Amino acid sequence: MRIFLTITGVLFLLAVAGGACVLGVFWHFGRDLPDYTQLADYEPEVMTRVHAGDGALIAEYAKEKRVFVPIEQIPRKVINAFVAAEDQNFWTHPGIDFPSVFRAALTNIANIGSGRRPVGASTITQQVAKNFLLTNEVSYDRKIKEAILSFRIEQAFSKKHILELYLNEIYLGRGSYGVAAAALRYFDKSLDELTVAEAAYLGALPKAPSNYDPVRDHDAAKGRRNWVIGRMLDEGYITEDQAKEALAAPLIGKDRESVDYYANADYFAEEVRRELVDRYGENVLYNGGLSVRTSVDPKLQTIANKVMFDGLVDYDRRHGWRGPLAKIDISGDWQKPLEQVQAPHDVPWLKAVVLRLDGNDAMIGLENGKQGKIPFEQMKWARPWVKGQRVGGAVSKASDVVNPGDVVMVASLKDDDGKVLDGSYSLQQIPNVNGGLVAMDPHTGRVLAMSGGFSHDMSKFNRATQAHRQPGSAFKPFVYVAAMDSGFTPSSLVLDAPFVIDQGPGQGKWKPGNYSGKFYGPSTLRLGIELSRNLMTVRLAQTIGMEKVVNYAEKFGVVDSMPAVLSMSLGAAETTVLRLTNAYSELVNGGKKLTPTLIDRIQDRRGKVIYRRDDRQCPDCQDVVYNGQLPPELPDNREQLTDPASAFQIVSMLEGVIQRGTGRRMRNLPFPLAGKTGTTNDSRDAWFVGFTPDLALGVYVGFDDNRSLGDREQGASAAAPIFQEFMAKAMDGVKPVPFRTPPGIRMVRVDARSGLPAQAGDSNVIWEAFKPGTIPERNDRVIDGSSPNGGGSGSMGSSSDGGISSPSGIY
Repeated sequence: MRIFLTITGVLFLLAVAGGACVLGVFWHFGRDLPDYTQLADYEPEVMTRVHAGDGALIAEYAKEKRVFVPIEQIPRKVINAFVAAEDQNFWTHPGIDFPSVFRAALTNIANIGSGRRPVGASTITQQVAKNFLLTNEVSYDRKIKEAILSFRIEQAFSKKHILELYLNEIYLGRGSYGVAAAALRYFDKSLDELTVAEAAYLGALPKAPSNYDPVRDHDAAKGRRNWVIGRMLDEGYITEDQAKEALAAPLIGKDRESVDYYANADYFAEEVRRELVDRYGENVLYNGGLSVRTSVDPKLQTIANKVMFDGLVDYDRRHGWRGPLAKIDISGDWQKPLEQVQAPHDVPWLKAVVLRLDGNDAMIGLENGKQGKIPFEQMKWARPWVKGQRVGGAVSKASDVVNPGDVVMVASLKDDDGKVLDGSYSLQQIPNVNGGLVAMDPHTGRVLAMSGGFSHDMSKFNRATQAHRQPGSAFKPFVYVAAMDSGFTPSSLVLDAPFVIDQGPGQGKWKPGNYSGKFYGPSTLRLGIELSRNLMTVRLAQTIGMEKVVNYAEKFGVVDSMPAVLSMSLGAAETTVLRLTNAYSELVNGGKKLTPTLIDRIQDRRGKVIYRRDDRQCPDCQDVVYNGQLPPELPDNREQLTDPASAFQIVSMLEGVIQRGTGRRMRNLPFPLAGKTGTTNDSRDAWFVGFTPDLALGVYVGFDDNRSLGDREQGASAAAPIFQEFMAKAMDGVKPVPFRTPPGIRMVRVDARSGLPAQAGDSNVIWEAFKPGTIPERNDRVIDGSSPNGGGSGSMGSSSDGGISSPSGIY
């Protein structure tokens, strides 16, 4: 009894001493611990995701790629995989798993001297404490603090909340934070789409994500995944059949970067990014978890990229071969120097080096070590480029184009069925020329597609929104719509004859001319715009007054401010593709003001809408059960920029540009189409802007350094083919509808030359649009533009167009 009492007393004293030590440790290390209650209001850094109009993902912006998912939305199989792999007693321990700590201690003692890494026994709660509140410092102090915090966290929060914190915060490799981002990154799937095998793989990653990459470390990754599957079976989370199926499943990781989730909307996405930064700042963009729904149409964006690419390449080929990208030494290992040659990564071509010439074929080596050839037929286009000339002489042999050591771009050849011909390639050349393209909904201003150049990888400069260039004749419709609002009709006659104006002391005389260099006498306004007559446009602007032209240019949004000088009437004021396309949209939209937009809606991380493109209120749209009733009508509160009848007259005249004018190469397209070419002095800028009744498109082509496109290049040759190809593909399968005619317009058959109502036996007859009371009975007045503001004898109206007698400085 004495021995028993002695032992009991000693044990009691030791227990008291041990308890005192534990309390002392808790007191010492628990004084300056971080505030764990902040975990109740956890708001992680969540990436912003940008979606196309149909919901397809086009971009992600984040410092840490994370998608926050509430624990209720995380599938049970994912939760079970992590619990089985990381903390099998999670649901029962108080924050520390003492049996696991004891086993780990015994293992580490047994491994002393073996050089093996110490075995840990951290619970999920401990990992939450470390990841959120502590550092990764390896020390006893940190482990003690971690343990204390774990006890406190377990007392303050539910197991589900702790697990929610863990599964959304943990780093799982490839820049992915949290299970949702990892599922997208590794498998291109949402969490609810994962299989048991895929969930087990994610559960295998916390230990060491860099050691279990499914591509780089496939065997190790699969082995670790299979171990997790075994643990899930042992814990009763899956059945034996499920385990067998999961173990047999291949581990195929799909890198998110390789998924076609619309990464090629780069210029559009960058414009959206800039707008988000301007609106909310970079911190919200990269950490705020915004969900952005944009207006881009994936189908139209794909078409835009393709036609811009092909159009610039076609132009470039017409102007000859400029030589190889670089020249390298091929006497030794040619692959390494080939890899170092810079080339864009977003172009569907390959880098190659010419190894030798075999007859008239060029034998080439690719970056991957494979070899092939460029047949002579695929090099015949590459006539030498000669400065100041179009192209040089014809190519007669391979050495006229390439020689050993030349680094060039090539594309795989395909047969008539589209099958790749192995080992055969065509010679390609990266264009120097560039351009911009914008497609819009002309009724809402929503931007449906955008291309800012040949390659976003080569240049982030967006020529659709940032390049300010002269539109040339593409500006003329806004002179003409000002004229329509001033009482002119499409049948009004304007003199097409030499025109000279004194620009003032020391400025010389301005002598505009037509592109053809000829003069055509009195012609209708319709002919003036269809055939892009410069002299007629200048006379018209002089007659109605440049102040009015400036007013229309500014209110249609072509420019913010414009000098009231006559040269501006020919498109000398600089604008962007986006602004000019939007202005054309306002014409086909009946003269209503539009604001071009790229973003339809923005939601915050909780799903609350914080921005809407259409800010009109609709109380009748809320909590409505649809039973086939008509949708509520919303008020159209947009500004009316011009008379709808005037806007339609311009649309009709631009339709004539396609049917009989400078855009007639497109007249066989099987749907209504209107548009206008634009070419500036020395062919520095080439444009084509136009629309169908429900789709507007603007195309610009030019060099970034503003040099000439070439003597024979103009809007009809450089920009119109891109416009035509886009419209043909975009409208394929779309039921055509006519241009919408506003009330009051009368369509009259007229003689195309005189503009007067057609008579029996007339052959050159077209339909013309007139406002009430303006159908001409005769055309004996000709605008000679000799005085501004329509002065002189006669009146604007049905039969007179203000003939002027005073020269007023014009010759």
